Amino acid sequence: MKARLTTPGARSRLRTRLLAHYDREARDLPWRGETDPYRIWVSEVMLQQTRVETVTRYYGPWLRQFPDVESLADASEDRVLKAWEGLGYYRRARSLHRAAAVVRDRHGGVVPSDPAGLLDLPGVGAYTAGAVASIAFGVVTPAVDGNVKRVLSRLYDEPKPTPRWLEERAAELVEPRRPGDWNQALMELGATICVPRVPRCERCPVAELCAARAAGTEQDRPAAARKKPARVLRISVALLYADDRLLLHRRPSDGLLGGMWAFPEGDVDEVAGRVGARLVGDVTALDEVRHRFTHIDATYLPAASRVDSTPTPPDDHRWVALRDVEGLALPVAQQRILGQWTSSRESEGA
Repeated sequence: MKARLTTPGARSRLRTRLLAHYDREARDLPWRGETDPYRIWVSEVMLQQTRVETVTRYYGPWLRQFPDVESLADASEDRVLKAWEGLGYYRRARSLHRAAAVVRDRHGGVVPSDPAGLLDLPGVGAYTAGAVASIAFGVVTPAVDGNVKRVLSRLYDEPKPTPRWLEERAAELVEPRRPGDWNQALMELGATICVPRVPRCERCPVAELCAARAAGTEQDRPAAARKKPARVLRISVALLYADDRLLLHRRPSDGLLGGMWAFPEGDVDEVAGRVGARLVGDVTALDEVRHRFTHIDATYLPAASRVDSTPTPPDDHRWVALRDVEGLALPVAQQRILGQWTSSRESEGA
C-alpha cells in the first residue's frame, strides 16, 4: 500500500491534481499573489502557530506601520511589540525586528533570495526560509510546516515521520515550474481538507494517491505525540500607583513574553520595598486572572495599592502615566488586570 508515490508518474499526477485544485479553490488571503519578499516573509512569520483568521486582522495594519525592511529595522522595539500585541509568541516579533536590521545593515535592505542566506537571519528556520525562497523567488525548495507534515504522513502512510524523512519526501515532490504555488498548495490542503483528527477525504483531490486513505489509517497519521503536562503557576502581581502613574516592569528579552511590559511580580509590600516606595492606604485584592500559555497554566493574583511617591526605580522598571500605558505592549493577562483596576477606580469615582 505504501508504494503509491514512489514512481515519477505517480508524483506527476499528484502535482497536477493538487495544483489544479489549488488554482480553483485557494482561499483569498491578503498575502496570496504577493511578490514583495518582505511582505511574504512577514506573512509567514505571523502564520507560525497562529490561526489564519487572526493573521488577516494584523497583516494590513502591520504593513501600514512597517511597509518595508528599513521602516521595521528603524522602529523601536516597543513600537514593534505594540503592533504585534495580541498575536502571541512575541519572540517572533523580536526576531523579525532583529532580522530586519541585519537585512538593512548587511544586505542593503534586500531580503536574501536563497535559503542559506535566509537561514542566517535571526529567527528564520528551515520552514520560513523554504517558504520565502520558493514563493518570493521561485527557488525549487520545500517548505515543511505542521500542515505539510500531516499531509505527507498520510500520503505515505508514515506514522512517525522524522525531520529528515519529511525534508526528503517534500523535496522530491516540489513542482519545479511552480515551487511557491506547490508549497502553498500542500499547506492549503492540510489547512482545509487534510485536517487533524477527521480529514475530509471525500473532498480531497489526491485521495486516490493517498496510502493512508487506502489502508484506512488516515485518522491515525501522524501518530499523536505525547504532550508534556502544563506547568501550573500562581503568580502574585503588584499594581502600585501614585495619582495616575503606574509602576511597570519590562520583562527580560530572553524569557516568556520577553521585552513586553507588565506589572511587577511579587507581593505588594515586596515590590514597594524593591523600588523604595511606601504604601499609603489599603491593599485591594483584584480578581484572579488565568491565562494559558503553550506549556504553562498561569493564574495571576493581582493586588493594588497607592504609594506615597514615585522614586527612581531600577532600570527595568518605569513609572508610566495611565494615559501612556496603552501605547506600550502589555500581555493579554496584564491588560485584564489593568481593566479591573481602572474599572474599580471609576466605580469609586477616583
